[in-house]
Amino acid sequence: MIDLHIHTTYSDGQYAPAETLQLAKQSGVTVAAITDHDTVSGLGEAETAARELGLQFFPGIEISVQNRTELHILGYGIDRTNQALHRFCQDHTKERQERTTRLLAYLEKCGAPVTLEEVRQYNHGKTSGRPHFARALVEKGYASSIQDAFDRYLTTPEFYAHVERPKPTPEEGIAVIRQAGGVAVLAHPHQLRLENAELDALVGKLCAQGLQGIEAYYSRHTPEQTRFYLQLAEKHHLLVTCGSDFHGPQIKPEILPGTGIRNSLCIENREIPKHLQEAITAAQSGRNT
Repeated sequence: MIDLHIHTTYSDGQYAPAETLQLAKQSGVTVAAITDHDTVSGLGEAETAARELGLQFFPGIEISVQNRTELHILGYGIDRTNQALHRFCQDHTKERQERTTRLLAYLEKCGAPVTLEEVRQYNHGKTSGRPHFARALVEKGYASSIQDAFDRYLTTPEFYAHVERPKPTPEEGIAVIRQAGGVAVLAHPHQLRLENAELDALVGKLCAQGLQGIEAYYSRHTPEQTRFYLQLAEKHHLLVTCGSDFHGPQIKPEILPGTGIRNSLCIENREIPKHLQEAITAAQSGRNT
């Protein structure tokens, strides 16, 4: 079973890398990737845990970029010691910290004040993200659930206008992944909410900028969406990947590692990790020549 989209406490997941991978293995996952948001800090711990658990492991990252709307680019096989990647991650850690200050002020203005100390009890000493704020909002009674907190406060036009941090362009995000010897993949395309023709055009544009794959299999994709994304992959000669987007039961309780939502995932296609490894080998070979 394959799961190439998993988060840990190094970004907005609930569990540390070793515990996360242990849970994945218990769920039947045999091929895994840790893809924390804009950071590679947890990959050393994850690689050690994966080796001890006997999992095939791909070091990864999920980079947030801005086109007309926000989209996410997954990077696989990255060299976590790459200096350009490290500078990129450090810049975005600083921007996330500055966003935290704006977010605290925004929530107070909305009548839902929380303190940084209340938020930090959920982030295990790492950078505070929206899921950590959402949990604090639920705990204080300002929202009934994590999703309600996002709907009320963290995905509103006001949030994006006054709080959200600046993001790199898709071209910049893809470039930093490829500079680090990685393979760039479009994450959960359904979240873009584009009509098929619009998504086709966007994928073509991203391919011209160096995109190499698409996450066709994903917990929230309908069978019809998955079929279309597979058609896009064939048309644009892209790799196909598979990921649950597991964060943990306190953050995304409906998503389980490997199986997604109500067994919506459960992908056992051995060609996926094989083709991904071939692409990573080719990318690293090209970078070193």
